[in-house]
Amino acid sequence: MTCEVTIYHNPRCSKSRATLELLREQGIEPTIVEYLKTPPSQAELGRLLDLLGMQPRELMRSKEAEYREQGLDNPGLKKKDLIKAMHDTPKLIERPIVVANGKASLGRPPEQVLDILD
Repeated sequence: MTCEVTIYHNPRCSKSRATLELLREQGIEPTIVEYLKTPPSQAELGRLLDLLGMQPRELMRSKEAEYREQGLDNPGLKKKDLIKAMHDTPKLIERPIVVANGKASLGRPPEQVLDILD
């Protein structure tokens, strides 16, 4: 199986590390994007949300202090405002996200990403 696989990865996150290890066990060496160092653009976040079939808040870490501090639970915020917040504060992005075969999956649990690999 040869397909381009990308993981949006945080090496400090146990789920992210476990997902990367699982991919490697499948013989896949993915492109690793350390999104805290290199945040995805707003356009890329929009594409990831579309691939995941999620709304922005579903991909946000709502327990982070920054979520409360930025008032991101305000129902008046538009999708573009939430995407901008994720780009500006990448710590808010849930992880890991794996992209393969024109699909994306959140590695929570890590095994969930296997569904998009075939």
